[in-house]
Amino acid sequence: MSYLEYTVKSIPSGPRKILYLNWPLAILLATVAAVGFLMLYSVAGGRLETWAEPQMKRFALGFAVMLVAALVPIWFWRNISLLAYLVSLALLVAVALVGIEGKGAQRWIELGFMRLQPSELMKITLVMVLAAYYDWLPISRVSRPVWVLAPLALILTPVALVLRQPDLGTSILLVIGGGAMMFLAGVHWAYFAVVIALGGGAVLAVFASRGTDWQLLENYQYRRIDTFLNPESDPLGAGYHITQSKIALGSGGWTGRGFMQGTQSRLNFLPEKHTDFIFVTLAEEFGFVGAVSLLGLYALILLFCIAAALGNRNRFSSLLTLGIAVTFFLFFAVNMAMVMGLMPVVGVPLPLVSYGGSAMLVLMLGFGLVQSAHIHKPR
Repeated sequence: MSYLEYTVKSIPSGPRKILYLNWPLAILLATVAAVGFLMLYSVAGGRLETWAEPQMKRFALGFAVMLVAALVPIWFWRNISLLAYLVSLALLVAVALVGIEGKGAQRWIELGFMRLQPSELMKITLVMVLAAYYDWLPISRVSRPVWVLAPLALILTPVALVLRQPDLGTSILLVIGGGAMMFLAGVHWAYFAVVIALGGGAVLAVFASRGTDWQLLENYQYRRIDTFLNPESDPLGAGYHITQSKIALGSGGWTGRGFMQGTQSRLNFLPEKHTDFIFVTLAEEFGFVGAVSLLGLYALILLFCIAAALGNRNRFSSLLTLGIAVTFFLFFAVNMAMVMGLMPVVGVPLPLVSYGGSAMLVLMLGFGLVQSAHIHKPR
């Protein structure tokens, strides 16, 4: 036994777990969060107290949550997966009964010290319960119709509750995230072909229902679709947000206008500059180089998660890690596509960069589960 091995083995169980933490992943998360602090300082006109300082406190709390979750054995998270899912479901029901309304939607529960958005928590607990289900289910039964119904119910129940808020963006993310978990677990591709066909029919039905008594979407959601298809048709109205976003993206050029020199955000032409559209602010100030650098950091986080999942011989841990990675990917992919006009604006924040409490804390909890799977994997 080498001196290093002897030293590690002599450390008590708790501290030894810290050594096994996936530190490159933790450092990458902190780096992305630091980019967020920088941009929130910029969009606030050089003031820390407006958005950057509260975000720093939330990330510090989130990092602590990640460490605590990482030190908890992975079998504990597996055993409480169903309970966590049911709690998230109950919170979604509570939103419908006593939720706080804002900007035309009822999505939050007031906790006093913060507003909790249960749909954010559901993104993680849905991954947990599906990973536990497919860990319990023998692989030979994964694609049998009777065993496909249970995960479909687990996915569609919260989707129905989130749609009532209404929150189309989160509903879509839950469907895609849940479907990805089923695919990763080995469900036959034919099921997905049927779902895609039904999805195409649903899109046609959505357009056909517009203006009828059985209209499937809210009017503001149809306006978002119109804006996506032709934002120039109403540049000062429904198309204002995406038009200003494209102007900011284009004005950044290769290297950007410089830190705190973005005219679109500084002069308040850019809407929601500290939340949904913060990526555009970064692209305007740091240009193509800055935008690609952030994308590179996100890609590295995904690669570390995928490598951790492939190196783990525990099925629950692997599925959980891949599920969190998919959820993280959907966050930044949808946000970036949204602000570049590649898809309708659906209100999805840029992970670890956009201002917000619930999304930050829940995402760090998710990475805490990834760290727990890494620390407690068979060695």
